[in-house]
Amino acid sequence: MFQTEYDVIVVGGGHAGSEAAAAAANLGSKTLLITMNLQNIAQMSCNPAMGGIAKGQIVREIDALGGYSGIVSDTSAIQFKMLNKSKGPAMWSPRVQSDRMRFAEDWRLMLEKTKNLDFYQEMVSSIITEGSKIVGVKTSLGLEVRGKSVVLTNGTFLNGLIHIGEKQFGGGRAGERAATGITKDLVELGFDSGRMKTGTPPRVDGRSLDFSKMLIQPGDVDPQKFSYLDRTKPLTKQRACHMSYTSEKVHNLLREGFDRSPMFNGSIKSIGPRYCPSIEDKINRFADKDRHQLFVEPEGWNTVEYYINGFSTSLPEDVQFRALQQCDGFENVKFFRPGYAIEYDYFPPTQLQHTLETKLVEGLYFAGQINGTTGYEEAASQGLMAGINAHLKVHEKDPFILKRNEAYIGVLIDDLITKGTEEPYRMFTSRAEYRTLLRQDNADFRLTPKGYEIGLASEERLRKMEKKEQNSSGFVQFFKDTSVSHTEVNPILEAKESATVDQSDKMFKLFSRPEIIMEDMRKIESVSAYIEDHNLSFEELEQTEIQVKYAGYIEKEKNNADKLNRLEGIKIPRNFDYSKLKSLSHEAKEKLNAVQPATVSQASRISGVSPNDISVMLVYMGR
Repeated sequence: MFQTEYDVIVVGGGHAGSEAAAAAANLGSKTLLITMNLQNIAQMSCNPAMGGIAKGQIVREIDALGGYSGIVSDTSAIQFKMLNKSKGPAMWSPRVQSDRMRFAEDWRLMLEKTKNLDFYQEMVSSIITEGSKIVGVKTSLGLEVRGKSVVLTNGTFLNGLIHIGEKQFGGGRAGERAATGITKDLVELGFDSGRMKTGTPPRVDGRSLDFSKMLIQPGDVDPQKFSYLDRTKPLTKQRACHMSYTSEKVHNLLREGFDRSPMFNGSIKSIGPRYCPSIEDKINRFADKDRHQLFVEPEGWNTVEYYINGFSTSLPEDVQFRALQQCDGFENVKFFRPGYAIEYDYFPPTQLQHTLETKLVEGLYFAGQINGTTGYEEAASQGLMAGINAHLKVHEKDPFILKRNEAYIGVLIDDLITKGTEEPYRMFTSRAEYRTLLRQDNADFRLTPKGYEIGLASEERLRKMEKKEQNSSGFVQFFKDTSVSHTEVNPILEAKESATVDQSDKMFKLFSRPEIIMEDMRKIESVSAYIEDHNLSFEELEQTEIQVKYAGYIEKEKNNADKLNRLEGIKIPRNFDYSKLKSLSHEAKEKLNAVQPATVSQASRISGVSPNDISVMLVYMGR
């Protein structure tokens, strides 16, 4: 059946696997996607949403490079919100509520339309190696499929164990069996493995809820979208979410079940996500808080199923039910299914190179939760990069690596392989030291030329980006070159309670004031005429405003990034023996030999490596 040797075999059809398969196939590799259930490709296993703080930036970056997540997020969206608008643009983060069923269907249909991509439904039970090189995979039916590279994107399925109270059973998620065999193979090859835990809330019947007792959470009045392409459109109608709260009574009911909770009785030994804790973890850790928010999120346009964001739990189902009944609007709640926790195998990501290829086995790549991350967006971005690099390696081309000052994806991968993680890793804007450069609005400027250069981003994307860049930079130059009389601008300044001027002044200087926005500047006749004459879009106007207002911050971060890149340019020989550098601290030698950083810059970010150690390395590498 499988006589052909594939260029790239992708194991697992979640968010990481879908992006990996699409990227490799679109670049021209003969690709096979093997997954346990083809009906569940790109399943939203947890919340029905894409984006959020820093995650929205990642989706924009995937789209800018030519991936599919942004497009599917747009076509399946039921609500759009730009989060953090009260803060600076480096913090703005797009997020959509998604139609869970439509999201998976749209992904499946896009993959089916992708050339060079084959599908097969079965469990991969082992990998096949020859020496230290991957040569294929073996399925539970005994089929051997040969491949020049393999991308493992197993999610929560590797020896997955589901917990609900004192009950536990094997599974990769509710209703689906766990995957076995791969962990054993990898450990025998010398890989270190560990266990992680995540959880999900109960799903409930919206017909049993009283929304009049909750706070309504509508989408943006003027919704935007994720993809930079014109083929997707902003929403013209949206579904509202709602918000309720727990109470001290709810907390007391939950505490009654703690003795039967796998979180507290020793059944769960692995570490869960710090920034998405279970409800029992929240009331235990934050005992001083008498209530917590619950976001009541619809699962789609037409379904009555709702996701209770903020009530992730593995408590016994009867405890879950009684406690949720005490929340406003939930008095008559009916469950579709209870919440549960799941434990699964992962492999510490310090065992990977920047390309996400493993150090131990050539041609083997890991992406997604197998690397210890949490979240669809983090998984999808890793899948995209693993798919790209598997293709490039098979075709003997240079690897594709994003730096920390180029993308959140670069920050994510560098954090994982340099620092590792002992708890599920989630991206935040605070993890990026150059977040003023890594905004959601300029992901196309940063990454579309790179995506086009490797052959993934289309020429349509590149031309659209170039037009946006040309128009916005031209408008910025207009503000720098053009003056406005004090008689025309003072009424605008007075209305905003901003200091007036005594003479004509450059518009750039006036526009730089924090209280003056684009809508104010449009009241100036020459500005309004320029916008009309050049037919500037919303995105071009937004880009212009950001470039004017944050010019100083952006320039400062670019200078800092240039300093970092000078260290990035100092390469370290592969498998370098740090023990021969006598002046290095013992801890630095140990950590450096374990991680084997590719550059001095990467070495400087390893925990336990001091500035003095870096100075020693710079002297040695300089010689």
